[in-house]
Amino acid sequence: MSADSSEPVEIEITNELDLHTFQPREVGDLLEDYLGECQKRGILSVRVIHGKGTGTLRTGVHEKLGRMDIIESITWPASADTGGWGATWVRLRSPSL
Repeated sequence: MSADSSEPVEIEITNELDLHTFQPREVGDLLEDYLGECQKRGILSVRVIHGKGTGTLRTGVHEKLGRMDIIESITWPASADTGGWGATWVRLRSPSL
């Protein structure tokens, strides 16, 4: 039995988002939804794992992050022990009360 790809997939909300299992076309909405949920939950520092590869996914991720109002800052590359060139730390703004 095959899974219907139009069905939403529920993922656990943590301070880490690994994009390896997602299609590039899914990443834009996923980033916005995931980081918005992190902000609501008070998770304000999130590691986004995009991999090293050719840099295409990283570039797309960074472009999307640059257009999001909830982003306070990004740090790329991550430290060597948290993913180096294959990951970006995202700092979210505190949610408005």
